[in-house]
Amino acid sequence: MNYRPESKTAKESLTHMSELVLPNDTNTLGNLMGGRLMHWMDIAAALAAMKHANCPAVTASADNISFENPVKLGNVVTIEAKVTRAFSTSMEVYLKVQGEDLPTQFKYLSNEAYMTFVALDPNGKPRRVPELIPETEEEIRRFEGALRRRQMRLVLSGKLKPEDATELRKLFIEDILSIEKG
Repeated sequence: MNYRPESKTAKESLTHMSELVLPNDTNTLGNLMGGRLMHWMDIAAALAAMKHANCPAVTASADNISFENPVKLGNVVTIEAKVTRAFSTSMEVYLKVQGEDLPTQFKYLSNEAYMTFVALDPNGKPRRVPELIPETEEEIRRFEGALRRRQMRLVLSGKLKPEDATELRKLFIEDILSIEKG
């Protein structure tokens, strides 16, 4: 099938997932283990991708995941995920992870990341996904940056030659030219 399903907005894929950090989820310092958090992030991002595509979706990549603040034993982790851009069969999903100490009602950012998912048809082959229509300023900013992030992923994976990464070249060449004119 070659047609593109109807378009959707980012808010239609919005997924919230919360987990209580229990002793089995922590390391010897009482902090949530990174692997456990990445597992939860993968689930939340997959749900957002599946909401957008209306079909199963599998993880294709996870960008750099840097931990800003540890999540402590007994805190709640809330993961917000939503599609930022849809390509032909793949989707970029943005994740924001917050921790919360419920007794003090203190919320803090744990990390942010982008993951990429591919939609699958009933035969396990990539299938086309609806186009994404960004609505808010933040959604537009993430949508516009998604092509550069995609090209960076493809260059790093060896699937795209650096000289063919047109959006990255524009970005760096424009920066260099503005510095030279500066």
